[in-house]
Amino acid sequence: MWIIREGLDAKVDNVRNFQKELDRLIERLEQNNERGKRLLLHSCCAPCSSYVLEYLRGWFNITVFYYNPNISFTEEYKKRVAEQKRLIEAYNCRDDGYPIEIVEGDYEPERFYDLAKGLEECPEGGERCFLCYEMRLQKTAELARAGAYDYFATTLTISPLKNAKKLNEIGEQLAKEYGISWLVSDFKKKNGYKRSIELSAQYDLYRQDYCGCIYSKQEREKQKAERKCEA
Repeated sequence: MWIIREGLDAKVDNVRNFQKELDRLIERLEQNNERGKRLLLHSCCAPCSSYVLEYLRGWFNITVFYYNPNISFTEEYKKRVAEQKRLIEAYNCRDDGYPIEIVEGDYEPERFYDLAKGLEECPEGGERCFLCYEMRLQKTAELARAGAYDYFATTLTISPLKNAKKLNEIGEQLAKEYGISWLVSDFKKKNGYKRSIELSAQYDLYRQDYCGCIYSKQEREKQKAERKCEA
Protein backbone atom coordinates (compact mmCIF):
# COMPACT_ATOMS: atom_id res chain seq x y z
CA MET A 1 0.00 0.00 0.00
CA TRP A 2 1.35 3.41 -0.93
CA ILE A 3 0.36 6.81 0.43
CA ILE A 4 1.29 10.08 -1.28
CA ARG A 5 1.46 13.05 1.06
CA GLU A 6 0.27 16.38 -0.30
CA GLY A 7 2.62 19.35 -0.44
CA LEU A 8 5.40 20.87 -2.48
CA ASP A 9 7.83 18.20 -1.39
CA ALA A 10 5.42 15.29 -1.67
CA LYS A 11 6.98 12.00 -0.65
CA VAL A 12 5.91 8.44 -1.24
CA ASP A 13 5.90 6.29 1.92
CA ASN A 14 5.82 2.53 1.96
CA VAL A 15 3.29 1.59 4.64
CA ARG A 16 4.07 -1.76 6.20
CA ASN A 17 1.54 -4.54 5.88
CA PHE A 18 2.11 -6.56 9.06
CA GLN A 19 -0.23 -9.34 7.97
CA LYS A 20 1.73 -9.92 4.77
CA GLU A 21 4.98 -9.93 6.75
CA LEU A 22 3.54 -12.62 9.02
CA ASP A 23 2.34 -14.60 6.01
CA ARG A 24 5.86 -14.54 4.55
CA LEU A 25 7.36 -15.70 7.85
CA ILE A 26 4.93 -18.61 8.03
CA GLU A 27 5.77 -19.52 4.43
CA ARG A 28 9.48 -19.63 5.32
CA LEU A 29 8.78 -21.84 8.33
CA GLU A 30 6.88 -24.21 6.08
CA GLN A 31 9.56 -24.24 3.38
CA ASN A 32 12.31 -24.86 5.94
CA ASN A 33 10.32 -27.50 7.80
CA GLU A 34 10.47 -25.38 10.97
CA ARG A 35 6.99 -25.72 12.36
CA GLY A 36 6.75 -25.86 16.13
CA LYS A 37 8.85 -22.82 17.02
CA ARG A 38 8.10 -21.74 20.58
CA LEU A 39 5.92 -18.64 20.82
CA LEU A 40 5.07 -16.73 23.99
CA LEU A 41 1.77 -15.05 23.20
CA HIS A 42 0.54 -12.28 25.44
CA SER A 43 -3.24 -12.47 25.62
CA CYS A 44 -5.63 -9.76 26.74
CA CYS A 45 -8.71 -12.02 26.89
CA ALA A 46 -10.24 -15.24 25.60
CA PRO A 47 -12.33 -13.66 22.80
CA CYS A 48 -9.35 -11.85 21.28
CA SER A 49 -7.14 -14.92 21.60
CA SER A 50 -9.72 -17.26 20.04
CA TYR A 51 -8.90 -16.48 16.41
CA VAL A 52 -5.20 -15.93 17.08
CA LEU A 53 -4.82 -19.37 18.66
CA GLU A 54 -6.83 -21.02 15.91
CA TYR A 55 -4.69 -19.28 13.29
CA LEU A 56 -1.24 -19.87 14.80
CA ARG A 57 -1.42 -23.18 16.66
CA GLY A 58 -0.78 -25.19 13.51
CA TRP A 59 2.53 -23.39 13.05
CA PHE A 60 3.78 -22.55 16.53
CA ASN A 61 4.11 -24.25 19.89
CA ILE A 62 2.24 -21.62 21.89
CA THR A 63 2.33 -20.64 25.53
CA VAL A 64 -0.28 -18.03 26.38
CA PHE A 65 0.94 -15.41 28.85
CA TYR A 66 -2.01 -13.84 30.62
CA TYR A 67 -0.69 -10.60 32.08
CA ASN A 68 -3.15 -7.71 32.37
CA PRO A 69 -2.67 -5.37 35.36
CA ASN A 70 -4.87 -2.85 33.55
CA ILE A 71 -8.00 -4.77 34.58
CA SER A 72 -9.24 -2.60 37.41
CA PHE A 73 -11.63 -4.92 39.21
CA THR A 74 -10.62 -8.20 40.85
CA GLU A 75 -13.82 -10.04 39.96
CA GLU A 76 -13.53 -8.91 36.36
CA TYR A 77 -9.94 -10.13 36.26
CA LYS A 78 -10.88 -13.53 37.68
CA LYS A 79 -13.73 -13.91 35.20
CA ARG A 80 -11.54 -13.10 32.22
CA VAL A 81 -8.65 -15.36 33.20
CA ALA A 82 -11.08 -18.22 33.88
CA GLU A 83 -12.53 -17.81 30.39
CA GLN A 84 -9.02 -17.81 28.93
CA LYS A 85 -8.20 -21.11 30.65
CA ARG A 86 -11.53 -22.63 29.61
CA LEU A 87 -10.91 -21.75 25.97
CA ILE A 88 -7.43 -23.26 26.02
CA GLU A 89 -8.80 -26.47 27.53
CA ALA A 90 -11.35 -26.65 24.72
CA TYR A 91 -8.71 -26.06 22.04
CA ASN A 92 -6.49 -28.74 23.53
CA CYS A 93 -9.27 -31.25 22.92
CA ARG A 94 -8.94 -30.53 19.20
CA ASP A 95 -6.40 -32.27 16.99
CA ASP A 96 -5.63 -29.42 14.60
CA GLY A 97 -2.48 -28.00 16.16
CA TYR A 98 0.10 -28.08 18.90
CA PRO A 99 -1.07 -28.26 22.54
CA ILE A 100 -1.38 -24.83 24.14
CA GLU A 101 0.00 -24.00 27.57
CA ILE A 102 -0.81 -21.01 29.75
CA VAL A 103 1.18 -18.97 32.24
CA GLU A 104 -0.73 -16.53 34.42
CA GLY A 105 1.28 -13.46 35.35
CA ASP A 106 0.94 -11.56 38.60
CA TYR A 107 -2.17 -9.45 38.99
CA GLU A 108 -0.70 -6.12 40.02
CA PRO A 109 -3.15 -3.30 39.17
CA GLU A 110 -1.08 -0.84 41.19
CA ARG A 111 1.47 -0.90 38.33
CA PHE A 112 -1.19 0.28 35.91
CA TYR A 113 -2.42 3.03 38.22
CA ASP A 114 1.13 4.28 38.67
CA LEU A 115 1.74 4.63 34.95
CA ALA A 116 -1.72 6.18 34.39
CA LYS A 117 -1.12 9.06 36.81
CA GLY A 118 -1.72 12.34 35.03
CA LEU A 119 -3.29 10.56 32.06
CA GLU A 120 -6.64 9.69 33.63
CA GLU A 121 -8.55 11.93 31.19
CA CYS A 122 -6.65 10.72 28.15
CA PRO A 123 -9.09 9.18 25.62
CA GLU A 124 -8.84 5.49 24.85
CA GLY A 125 -6.23 4.83 22.21
CA GLY A 126 -3.94 7.62 23.40
CA GLU A 127 -0.76 7.92 25.44
CA ARG A 128 -2.12 6.05 28.48
CA CYS A 129 -2.89 3.05 26.27
CA PHE A 130 0.58 3.18 24.68
CA LEU A 131 2.20 3.00 28.12
CA CYS A 132 -0.10 0.11 29.01
CA TYR A 133 0.92 -1.73 25.82
CA GLU A 134 4.57 -1.25 26.72
CA MET A 135 4.12 -2.43 30.31
CA ARG A 136 2.50 -5.69 29.23
CA LEU A 137 4.82 -6.36 26.30
CA GLN A 138 7.93 -5.66 28.36
CA LYS A 139 6.87 -8.29 30.88
CA THR A 140 6.22 -10.67 27.98
CA ALA A 141 9.66 -10.01 26.52
CA GLU A 142 11.29 -10.62 29.91
CA LEU A 143 9.56 -13.99 30.26
CA ALA A 144 10.29 -14.90 26.64
CA ARG A 145 14.00 -14.32 27.17
CA ALA A 146 14.05 -16.20 30.47
CA GLY A 147 12.26 -19.15 28.87
CA ALA A 148 14.37 -19.10 25.68
CA TYR A 149 11.33 -18.75 23.43
CA ASP A 150 11.84 -18.25 19.70
CA TYR A 151 9.23 -15.48 19.41
CA PHE A 152 6.92 -13.29 21.47
CA ALA A 153 3.72 -11.59 20.33
CA THR A 154 0.37 -10.21 21.51
CA THR A 155 -3.28 -10.74 20.68
CA LEU A 156 -3.95 -7.01 21.11
CA THR A 157 -3.60 -6.26 17.39
CA ILE A 158 -6.88 -8.07 16.67
CA SER A 159 -8.91 -5.26 18.21
CA PRO A 160 -10.16 -2.45 15.94
CA LEU A 161 -9.64 -0.16 18.97
CA LYS A 162 -5.93 -1.00 19.34
CA ASN A 163 -3.13 0.64 17.37
CA ALA A 164 -1.38 -2.20 15.51
CA LYS A 165 1.36 0.08 14.22
CA LYS A 166 2.23 1.24 17.73
CA LEU A 167 2.07 -2.28 19.15
CA ASN A 168 4.48 -3.56 16.52
CA GLU A 169 6.76 -0.58 17.04
CA ILE A 170 6.95 -1.33 20.78
CA GLY A 171 7.37 -5.05 20.18
CA GLU A 172 10.24 -4.56 17.74
CA GLN A 173 12.03 -2.18 20.10
CA LEU A 174 11.71 -4.67 22.97
CA ALA A 175 12.93 -7.44 20.67
CA LYS A 176 16.16 -5.51 20.20
CA GLU A 177 16.53 -4.89 23.93
CA TYR A 178 15.84 -8.48 25.01
CA GLY A 179 17.26 -10.42 22.08
CA ILE A 180 14.01 -12.27 21.33
CA SER A 181 12.29 -12.18 17.92
CA TRP A 182 9.04 -10.26 17.74
CA LEU A 183 6.22 -11.85 15.74
CA VAL A 184 4.69 -8.99 13.79
CA SER A 185 0.93 -9.06 13.45
CA ASP A 186 -2.26 -7.29 12.59
CA PHE A 187 -4.65 -10.06 13.51
CA LYS A 188 -7.76 -8.07 12.60
CA LYS A 189 -6.82 -8.66 8.94
CA LYS A 190 -8.15 -11.67 7.01
CA ASN A 191 -11.45 -11.11 8.87
CA GLY A 192 -9.67 -12.05 12.09
CA TYR A 193 -11.85 -9.84 14.27
CA LYS A 194 -15.00 -11.21 12.62
CA ARG A 195 -13.78 -14.76 13.19
CA SER A 196 -13.13 -13.98 16.87
CA ILE A 197 -16.79 -12.99 17.24
CA GLU A 198 -17.87 -16.26 15.61
CA LEU A 199 -15.59 -18.31 17.86
CA SER A 200 -16.78 -16.42 20.93
CA ALA A 201 -20.33 -17.45 20.08
CA GLN A 202 -19.26 -21.03 19.35
CA TYR A 203 -17.54 -21.41 22.72
CA ASP A 204 -20.01 -19.16 24.57
CA LEU A 205 -17.22 -16.84 25.72
CA TYR A 206 -17.77 -13.84 27.95
CA ARG A 207 -17.19 -10.78 25.75
CA GLN A 208 -16.57 -7.56 27.66
CA ASP A 209 -17.26 -4.20 26.00
CA TYR A 210 -14.26 -2.32 27.42
CA CYS A 211 -10.55 -3.04 27.55
CA GLY A 212 -10.38 -3.62 31.28
CA CYS A 213 -9.26 -0.42 32.97
CA ILE A 214 -11.63 1.82 34.89
CA TYR A 215 -10.99 4.69 32.47
CA SER A 216 -12.09 2.73 29.41
CA LYS A 217 -15.14 1.48 31.35
CA GLN A 218 -16.12 5.05 32.23
CA GLU A 219 -15.64 6.15 28.62
CA ARG A 220 -17.78 3.28 27.32
CA GLU A 221 -20.55 4.01 29.83
CA LYS A 222 -20.52 7.67 28.77
CA GLN A 223 -20.85 6.64 25.12
CA LYS A 224 -23.77 4.36 25.96
CA ALA A 225 -25.53 7.14 27.84
CA GLU A 226 -25.06 9.56 24.93
CA ARG A 227 -26.45 7.05 22.43
CA LYS A 228 -29.44 6.45 24.70
CA CYS A 229 -30.17 10.17 24.84
CA GLU A 230 -29.94 10.45 21.05
CA ALA A 231 -32.37 7.54 20.50
